[in-house]
This record gives sequence, structure tokens and C-alpha cells, in this order.
Amino acid sequence: MPKDSEEQRSVCAPPAGRWVWNNEARTVEFVSSHPAEEATLKERRQTNVSFHELNCRSECWAEANISSMLAPQENRVMVLGEWEERWQQGRIGFHQPEVHKMLQNNLDKVLAGRTGVHFFFPLCGKAVDMKWLADMGHSVVGVEISEKAVKEFFEENNMTYSEEPVPAIPGAKVYKGSERNISLYQCDLFNFSSSIEGQFGAIWDRGSLVAINPRDREKYAALITSLMAKDCRYLLDTLLYNPELYPGPPFFVPDEQVQSLFGNSCDMELLQSVDSLTDIHRGLGLDYRTENVHLITPKSI
Repeated sequence: MPKDSEEQRSVCAPPAGRWVWNNEARTVEFVSSHPAEEATLKERRQTNVSFHELNCRSECWAEANISSMLAPQENRVMVLGEWEERWQQGRIGFHQPEVHKMLQNNLDKVLAGRTGVHFFFPLCGKAVDMKWLADMGHSVVGVEISEKAVKEFFEENNMTYSEEPVPAIPGAKVYKGSERNISLYQCDLFNFSSSIEGQFGAIWDRGSLVAINPRDREKYAALITSLMAKDCRYLLDTLLYNPELYPGPPFFVPDEQVQSLFGNSCDMELLQSVDSLTDIHRGLGLDYRTENVHLITPKSI
């Protein structure tokens, strides 16, 4: 056999050995199977680690890493009344008067060739994105705690609407547009369910997961997953920044937690990542701010 083939084989072939757990260092190491290594193994109290054990330990490390990242904001709580107060006082810097560029840039990925898609907007506010989609012929359902936000959506878009109670949700109201297929529910998001409007073919989550109290994220993910139809395409907008420098909201949501929240039942793809740091954010003390958009879809059964 030619020399270059032998060299290629030696590089490509996996080395002989095994993964071992180092109790002292609390880490996994790869150790050669050479007999001379055995004494060292005994001295270090290292033991063989099966693939299953290694995988379990990796999951534990991942969870510990996520917990460490989230620690600065883990106890931060915003009650519903505070959000309503922000709307009443006009402290709504999170509202965007234009259709979000992340939605525009990735709409084809969300629609995937479909027409008349049933869209869900959690914590919708008065997002103009809703009318933009409804104008294309899609149906839109939103949930928002602030009655002021819901009414302003219709009024600012020169749309007439009807107002009805929601028997299944005590105290809730639904506002339905007369000119477009838009229904906005004024209620606590966690009181909403698929029994109200069925499941959805698409979800646009901009400013919702990042606004939910960090301790409620697993509950939130369970709700969102229950609202996803089999062909649902969930577009999720998240933010990365140093949570030690800013308490939120919007809250820091690392990619690792997105995977932890939805990875068991859904496939995920990072569609876009942009630097969104502005002078306003620098004024808040942030030194970086990254906006990520994920496409989340139910796994095929």
C-alpha cells in the first residue's frame, strides 16, 4: 500500500482507548488502551463510562450550564398588572410601528407554500404584523392582557370590531375584526387553550417568550406545544445579552434553553442571528445584544 494511503488511514482511524470519568477533576477524559495507562487509571480512581452514562452526564452538565446562565434573572417577576400599567402609561418601547423585519425575512419559511394559514400571536400587543398577515388572506388569533392594546390595534388600523365575552374563560373578552379575519383575546395567556380556537399552522413569537417570567418558561413551552398543529411552523425571536447587566424584560433566553424547552418534541433551526445593540441598549449598560430567530416544527411521528 502506498505511503500516503497509510498516513491517511492512520489519521482517519479512531484511536484505541476508552472514555473514563475522572472523579478528582469531575470530567470525562479519553485514555489510550496501552497497558501502561492502567496504573494511572487506578491512581486517579477513574472508571469506564458507557455511552449511556456519558450521555446522561452530558445532559446534567447542560442543565447546570443553563441554570448558571439564567441565575441573574431567575427570580425576576412581572405581574400582569404591571404590564397593563405600562400600556396605560404609554411605556411601550417594545412596540414596533412597522412589520418586524425578522418576520418579513423569514415569512417564506413559515408559510412553506401554504395559503390561508391559521396564525397565533402570543402576547400580541397591537403588533401591526397581524394586519399585514391578515391582508394576505391568513387568519390571525392573538392573546393580550391589555384591553387598551387590543382596542388601539383596531382603532389605529381603521378597523371596526365586535366585542364578545368568552364563556370558556371567565372575565375574558374576544375582539373580532369586521373587515379582516382577526380575533384578539383579552385575557391571561395561561388561561388560553386549543379548546378555544383549535390548533395553529403558524406562530409568530416576538416579545412573548422573552417577556414571560423566567420561572414560567416550561409552563409556557407546554402551552405553545399544545397549540401547534402537526404542520405548525413556529417562528421564535429570542435575545442574547449579559443578564448580569440588565434585569429584563425583555429577558435573556439562550439557545441552549430553547433546545431544552422544545427539543424533545420539536426540530429546531436557527434561521437568523443579528447584532441588535443600539445606543438605547448601551445606555442600559449592555455591551452586546444579539437577536436570534428560530424555526421550530413538530417532529414527525
